[in-house]
Amino acid sequence: MGKPAIGFIGVGLMGHGMAKNIVEAGYPLSVMAHRKREAVDDLIGRGAVEVTSPREMAESSDIIFLCVTGSAQVEAAIRGENGILSGLQPGAVVVDCSTSDPVSTLTLAAEIEAAGGLLADAPLSRTPKEAWEGTLDAMVGAAPDVFERIKPVIDTWAGVVVHLGEVGLGHKMKLINNFIGMGYGALYAEALALARKSGLSAEQFDSVIRPGRLSNGFYETFMKWTLEQDENAHRFAISNAHKDMAYLANLAVSVGAVNPMQSVVKNAYAAMEAAGEGEHYVPMLADFIARTNGLKD
Repeated sequence: MGKPAIGFIGVGLMGHGMAKNIVEAGYPLSVMAHRKREAVDDLIGRGAVEVTSPREMAESSDIIFLCVTGSAQVEAAIRGENGILSGLQPGAVVVDCSTSDPVSTLTLAAEIEAAGGLLADAPLSRTPKEAWEGTLDAMVGAAPDVFERIKPVIDTWAGVVVHLGEVGLGHKMKLINNFIGMGYGALYAEALALARKSGLSAEQFDSVIRPGRLSNGFYETFMKWTLEQDENAHRFAISNAHKDMAYLANLAVSVGAVNPMQSVVKNAYAAMEAAGEGEHYVPMLADFIARTNGLKD
């Protein structure tokens, strides 16, 4: 039996590398263009074929991966005119690798099942560098038999694959993971501003934190902007951070959780986006918090 036919929607910063690893592993792959053609042209050069709509992709795919901005885009690809639901093949699996709202995920899972398909969530951790190298982390929510079907494909782009259980648990864990990460970002930004107002330089701050117990991988990439002006070290937009924290707030409401710290973290990113700086990357929150403290970048 040949390898399943794969569709991939969302060949952006993360998706390009993921799709590259899928096609290079010998899977038949179909892709779609969105804003830019460069990634699609590169993937076609590696053996992928181009389709013009989610419906066309669904008609020829056994497994479809989505790696888009969030639930609004996922819902449009699945439910929209010429969407996945209009061409879904019996038993096909849709795998949402986006950082999505679990409340939406569970609703979509029921709709896809009613149409004869299956949904799994497999959000990611790490950066475009690891996507290209095939060493991302994936946290998966799926029925056991569905997980067994999709895992060989996920293994082409992930180094660590954790099956958490039923559909939705992947997206829930991803949001909690991002809460911790964005919490670090807000904490480091505020601590840096306080240090500078107290007469300590960013370099002095780093000389104590980096070699100590309070450092971590997030800290190291976050600080590359402040110390080296390396804007590519941590390419995650403020608007995405705010979106993820809004999803987590919705999740907290849906499960009846008390989450006062998360509200503070969310508002740090909400404030920067509201100021028109949503396209900047998360480490630049340090500059925004510095300016609110009357400091120059």
